[in-house]
Amino acid sequence: MRIEPERHLNGKLLIAMPGMGDPRFERAVIYMCSHSDEGAMGLVVNRRAPGVSFGELMAQLEIEVGPQAQLADVHVGGPVETARGFVLHSSDFHIDDSTMRVDEGISLTATLEVLRAMAAGSGPRKALIALGYSGWAPSQLEGELQRNGWLTCEADEEILFSRDDAMKWERALAKLGVSPAALSATGGTA
Repeated sequence: MRIEPERHLNGKLLIAMPGMGDPRFERAVIYMCSHSDEGAMGLVVNRRAPGVSFGELMAQLEIEVGPQAQLADVHVGGPVETARGFVLHSSDFHIDDSTMRVDEGISLTATLEVLRAMAAGSGPRKALIALGYSGWAPSQLEGELQRNGWLTCEADEEILFSRDDAMKWERALAKLGVSPAALSATGGTA
């Protein structure tokens, strides 16, 4: 199946439906960083990494945190490569050959340089750190969408970078005009 450019989900949010069936994605909100014929990759933006703070992560990486540090929450980005880190951030920060621009205002960097910049106070205006990512093989995500596993909506910085992770799922649904109470755990096709 060939994905048409207008169907690419780069820069969009996936919102898990109640009948998702995979507990790792229950009530998940995923920012889609890459979606093509080769597969898809995104980061869960509403699930904090248990017991990992910005300061603890920097200490583990032996990065000194300065007084002007730009703190960011550490999230579980998904079940794939959980030891690998990613920084989802505003596009006001860029490292040549390391930063991938996802859309107009959001970029992704997966190098220690972005963490060093954040620790020194010279990083992006807004950021979220993710350990691991959510990945799909070619056509896998399309199948999940057809089986009503996910809703999609436009992303915005308020949802992505809000510290209120508990409300991101409801707020993403509200962007679609959907109440969580109106969702069914079983879906159909017409």
